[in-house]
Amino acid sequence: MAQSGHRGLQSASIKARGHMQRRDFIKVIAGSAVAWSLPARAQQHERMRQVSMLLSGTPDDAVFQTWVGAFLEGLAQSGWVSGRNVRIETRWAGSKADDIRRHAHELAALAPDVILAHGGSTLRPLLQSTRSIPIVFVIVTDPVGNGYVESLARPGRNATGFMLNEYSLNAKYPELLKEIAPGSRTWRSSGMPAKGREPAILP
Repeated sequence: MAQSGHRGLQSASIKARGHMQRRDFIKVIAGSAVAWSLPARAQQHERMRQVSMLLSGTPDDAVFQTWVGAFLEGLAQSGWVSGRNVRIETRWAGSKADDIRRHAHELAALAPDVILAHGGSTLRPLLQSTRSIPIVFVIVTDPVGNGYVESLARPGRNATGFMLNEYSLNAKYPELLKEIAPGSRTWRSSGMPAKGREPAILP
């Protein structure tokens, strides 16, 4: 098993601090997904590695196609070329829970080196399907509150990844506003309401 519990989670908010474009962000994820799975398998250079992806979209979705293209580009830049030294197994699960669970079981049965999960709707079924295959997730909210990981600093188990928003920073926003506009008395904000088990963003 990969170095579970030794790599802290990253927030997608790093894009704002580093002015990172979404395509470049996906490249970073690709490198992290593969690199995270390598240490425990360092003695198996001779075999082709397998990376699986479980996506909550459809093949005709232009946004997902862009993400997948960036993912493959990131792998290639890290020295992993599809069909040469790594095999990519993709499942387009859409939004139906039954289809997502079925694809999750199928990918776990293939025993890949690492699985990339897009969103909480794919991550939960994958965690239910395997506790040994490393899983790297993206676009996930509150992974601790949802029970995907034990903590942000030490995720534990077999999953780590990139969370959608760092909720502990929300309390810092009013402080920042006070520094920017110390004379202001009224502020307005917009955000996303709570959905299911996922908390609201900027409530």
